[in-house]
Amino acid sequence: MYFAALLARTEDGWEASDTELDDVETLSDLTDLAREASVDEDTVLVFIEQEDAWFGIIRVEGEEDPRIYVSDAAAAARSSYGEILIDELLGRDDDDPADDLDTLDLDGTEDGEPDGNDEEEEDIPVKNGETVPAGAVGDREILTDLGLSEADLLALDSDAMAEIAEALGAAEVLETVR
Repeated sequence: MYFAALLARTEDGWEASDTELDDVETLSDLTDLAREASVDEDTVLVFIEQEDAWFGIIRVEGEEDPRIYVSDAAAAARSSYGEILIDELLGRDDDDPADDLDTLDLDGTEDGEPDGNDEEEEDIPVKNGETVPAGAVGDREILTDLGLSEADLLALDSDAMAEIAEALGAAEVLETVR
């Protein structure tokens, strides 16, 4: 079970809203949700949490590329929404067929030469959390300027969203959507 919420910074403080992830299939979809909630291109944070297994934060500011943090990459990679974030952080893009063509070894050789290696593990795309690092990945300073240090972010555990909202001064507005 997932919980997702948007926190949008405004002149009057933070505004929170819960969000449905049913139509989210890509990072672009998440980014679009955040930009729709933005007031005057201010900071919007998208929180995704899966039953105390992992949490992710996507920070969107105007038209800049989103900043991403995931608390446990291995756990997140085993979930559909987490995989979206992990793929972005690890530079994997499963949606581009050209990437698949670049990695194909149709004749068993590289540049026309035999590779001398019968094992194909290196050519198999990593899926479902395999070789994904355990622990936190992404922008560990994603909330530093908002009052939550890197060390504090890394120390968060089961009730991370509430602790983050508390540090940002948005605990009450987040609680209204929980």
